Amino acid sequence: MSPIYIGIIILVLLVLWVVFAYNRFITLVNRAKEAWSDIDVQLKRRYDLIPNLVNTVKGYAAHESTAFEKVTQARAAAMGAGNLAEKSQAELGLTGALKSLFAIAEAYPDLKANTNFLELQRELSDTENKIQASRRFYNGNVRDLNTAVETFPNNLIASFFKFTKLEFFELEADEAAAAKKPVSVKF
Repeated sequence: MSPIYIGIIILVLLVLWVVFAYNRFITLVNRAKEAWSDIDVQLKRRYDLIPNLVNTVKGYAAHESTAFEKVTQARAAAMGAGNLAEKSQAELGLTGALKSLFAIAEAYPDLKANTNFLELQRELSDTENKIQASRRFYNGNVRDLNTAVETFPNNLIASFFKFTKLEFFELEADEAAAAKKPVSVKF
């Protein structure tokens, strides 16, 4: 084989590698976007359930208006959060507010027996589980993309085509510890 053929073969292999690497990045980015969309759908479902839950509890515990306001404010903050860090912080606040609401509900046996309340509680619990699963799926896809962006020689293609790392959707260490603390309710 002549050096020209060897050069052409090397050039073709290099072009093929760039094309495959670029397509892999596109696939990873699209998977991460799809995974975020799954989270977004579940969060919207959660936001839609909350007003019904608050109204059901209000009928039994009308004097607990501060807790209702906190849930409403936390829901509004979560819906209006812009970037991923703000969304994580707002979702943590909403989870805490909902825990307070459920703690209040524990003090009202008639409410705990209400079928509407029980169904809303079940749906919200189901939604929370779906959010957790969607978050794991998203974070797995982000991990794969971030690994591809950082590893050699893919990092050369990533920087050339401006592929960047994405943020994980997770609770901060201090926030996670705060989320695990029991909610204190005083009457």
